[in-house]
Amino acid sequence: MEIPELLKDKQAIIFELDNVLFPEKDYLLQVYYLFAQFIEYAEQKEAQPILAFMQSEFEQTGSDWLFEKTAANFKIDQKYQYNFDLLHQNARLPLKLLLFQKMLIFLQELVVNRIKIFIVTSGDPLQQLNKIKQTEWNGLEQYLTVYFVDELKQTKAEIFQNMLVSSNLSTEQVLVVGANNFDAEQSKLSNLPYIESVKIYE
Repeated sequence: MEIPELLKDKQAIIFELDNVLFPEKDYLLQVYYLFAQFIEYAEQKEAQPILAFMQSEFEQTGSDWLFEKTAANFKIDQKYQYNFDLLHQNARLPLKLLLFQKMLIFLQELVVNRIKIFIVTSGDPLQQLNKIKQTEWNGLEQYLTVYFVDELKQTKAEIFQNMLVSSNLSTEQVLVVGANNFDAEQSKLSNLPYIESVKIYE
């Protein structure tokens, strides 16, 4: 879709974070790398096989129960679940997270057109904040307003409605950009137009 058409009459765009602005896997795979290195240091278990196992499991079945599967396969003590979870929240990544190139261009267009940029993101607030801090925003960070769904303890639909009121915006002036059915449903509940991120540059 052409950007001018997409932005017609819009004054604000709302984004999710993961798999919309950057690939979530770029964060998680670095966390798994750091965890494997930590286990090698703490337990003298070679890091590379652990990392290879975690990457394979993640690619096949996702992140659910990944610590449990890894611990069982490599006989890793359950006490290290704490370190695994903590790394998700505060890992200092070897490499910065990079925005999808097309999203970077889109965000820059929003700034040029003085359109507000909101991020409304689900998940552990500390983890999501850590991602934001370690993303290469190319100077765009000063234009972001971020809402953490789990911290506010509201649904996305409720947050959307509150944002409309606080920013004095009508539903026609806002567009939600997401990457899954849940985001689409929450937008529909708020009567907000919605587009999947992958369709922006089709």
